[in-house]
Amino acid sequence: MYGIGVLKGLWVTLVHFFESFADDIRWGGKRYYTAEGIQHRRSSDTKGIFTVQYPEEKLPVPEEFRFIPFLLYDVDENGNAHDRCTSCGICAKVCPPQCIWIVRTEDPTTKRPVPEPVEFYIDVDICMNCGYCAEYCPFDAIKMDHDYELASFDRHAEHIYNKEKLSKPTSYYAGIRPTNYTREEKVRADEEAKKAAGAAARAATPAAAAAAPPAE
Repeated sequence: MYGIGVLKGLWVTLVHFFESFADDIRWGGKRYYTAEGIQHRRSSDTKGIFTVQYPEEKLPVPEEFRFIPFLLYDVDENGNAHDRCTSCGICAKVCPPQCIWIVRTEDPTTKRPVPEPVEFYIDVDICMNCGYCAEYCPFDAIKMDHDYELASFDRHAEHIYNKEKLSKPTSYYAGIRPTNYTREEKVRADEEAKKAAGAAARAATPAAAAAAPPAE
């Protein structure tokens, strides 16, 4: 019979409509604005409405979610910040839309390049969020952010990020990507331990040779 499919579709909509009110009563009106309630609506157990009323409600982004890149800096025990970026330019070379450009620091006396960027720019309107810059960076200096609310009315003033706006501490990265941060820091610690062991072995070899008795 013609029209049965339409009636079935309308029935599904009607059931969701009334189940929304029933779920609201069960949750005491807190289903929409709590992390637990939003997580419930994302699951297969949800009843009624399952859409998110953005921006009042926001879905938690997964750890591997990637948006605009940012630069990492380490903070030493004295509270001084040290950029991980060495301005090698690999990120700018591999960037498909070419939205990254870097100005390398120069020694004022020798005029030789210093491994630190004096300026670092990313045009976030051109960036395609591919993550190539973070993937190819040999120093783990550039990572992908979770902040996606970047809309503004002036693209030239707000959407060309400079070094100051891009720079964030490693503690921020550890907060948004704890799994990746733990893995990367373990690899970094292992490499440092290997370098230290190699240096100790090289230092011990001449000392052992000098202490050896002369051959008869």
